[in-house]
Parts: sequence; C-alpha cells; structure tokens
Amino acid sequence: MRSKASFRGHPIHPALIPFPFAFLYGAFFFDLAGRLTAHPSWWTTGGYLGLLGIAAALIAAVPGFIDYVKTVPPRSSGKRRATKHMLTNLTAVILFAAAWWFRGGAGALPSATVLVLEGLGLALLTAGGWMGGVLVNRNQIGVDHRYAEAGKWKEETLDQIAGQPLVVARADELKVNQMKLLHLEGERLVLARTEQGYVVFNDRCTHRGGSLAGGVMIRGVVQCPWHGSQFDCRSGQVTAGPATEPILTYQVAEQGGNVILTFGVPQRV
Repeated sequence: MRSKASFRGHPIHPALIPFPFAFLYGAFFFDLAGRLTAHPSWWTTGGYLGLLGIAAALIAAVPGFIDYVKTVPPRSSGKRRATKHMLTNLTAVILFAAAWWFRGGAGALPSATVLVLEGLGLALLTAGGWMGGVLVNRNQIGVDHRYAEAGKWKEETLDQIAGQPLVVARADELKVNQMKLLHLEGERLVLARTEQGYVVFNDRCTHRGGSLAGGVMIRGVVQCPWHGSQFDCRSGQVTAGPATEPILTYQVAEQGGNVILTFGVPQRV
C-alpha cells in the first residue's frame, strides 16, 4: 500500500481576485469616460488597466483551477456551479482580450466595438463573481470551516496492493469526532473516529453531492455542510433530511496499532 498525504491550507486565489476585478472594471470606465470627454490620458489609462486586468485574471485562474480539480466535490451541484463559474470568467477574459486586440494599443482611441466587448466582458465578470461568492459561502469551497476540536484538515491518497492489508491511519491518528478524507481507486471516502471506534463511509452526500468530510460529526452522526443532511456513520442511514437516500459504509478494524479498511463491497448495517 502506497499513500500520499496532504493537508488543505488557506487558499491563495481569494487574495488575488480583487486585482482583475479592479483593473477590468477600471479599464471599461476609464475608456468610456475618456471617449465621452475626449481625454486621451483617460482612455490610455483604461488601455493599460485592461492589459493588467487580463494578466491578473490569468494568474488568479491558476489556484482557482486547482481548487476546481482537487477541492470541489465531483458529481455535485457545487461542481456544476463551479463549471459555470469557470466558463463565465474565461469568456469574460476572452472578451477583454478581443477588445485589446481590436484596440491596437493602450494609447488608441477605444472604438464602439471595443467598448461593447468590454461591457459584455464586465457583465460576465460580474455574474462570475456572484457565482464565485455562492461557491465560497454556500458550497464552502476554498475556506477553512473546521469546527471546534475537528483537528487540522487531513487528506490522503491511497493505492491498494492485492494481498496486502489497506492501512488507512494509525490507531491514534484521529480523536473522537475527527475525520479524514481518503482518495482510493477513484472514490472519495471518509475515515472518522466515533466513541465506538473507527468508521468509513462515502464522502458524497446523497442530496446534492456535498463533501461530508468537510462537514460536522458528533456522536456518530455526520452532517453535510451544504444543506444539513445527517447520516449515521455506521449504518449510513439518514437521520435528518433533506437527503432521503443512505450513504455507503465500509468495514474497518483496528489491528496492531493501525486502522485497516476492507475496501470492496459496501456493507449495510
């Protein structure tokens, strides 16, 4: 069994987001004001702001794409929203880049075509910003929302070798009510410690696909952070909606100071 552990830190891109917004908004309004008042220095400022905004947007997109691939739960409403967010922002940047190309330089008078392209880009940028806010606040992507005594975020990628026990943690690695996200053969599983011992269950909430590893666990019940659905960690049964379908659970045991997972056919208690 080979493993690769990682710990989720504070995201980088929220600190970068204000720059493309400020630059691109400024580009449009300086261009518009410069054209309406015939002030070349204003539209020249707008031209340079547009160029800076495009560059800043591309830089901010890098950690955003990493979150899209690594953090947003797959097969979830959050993933669909994140996809729309990504495509909307990308289209906005393309429109501003097209406006710059039509313009022909920062000092050139912005034509009506340039202003229309920038205006459309600004509208999409605003819509993308709203979707990004929903992702952060409703889907809790890119924020540290650990609850009291939850411990530091833990995440590990595992490779199972035939004929060998699958060690997923040390017996003392987690405290009661703490969880750890496991990536195993394309599946996302949650290892958790309850008052009665360790349990393993699917990370995906059956309501909208939220990550249960990012939720709250107490007294053997895990709560999804998105809409509050609750599941019994041992049986997988729903204890509180809006979810109606149970989650899958897996057999786990403590042996020789390690936590051993039997990964294969899910169990029903």
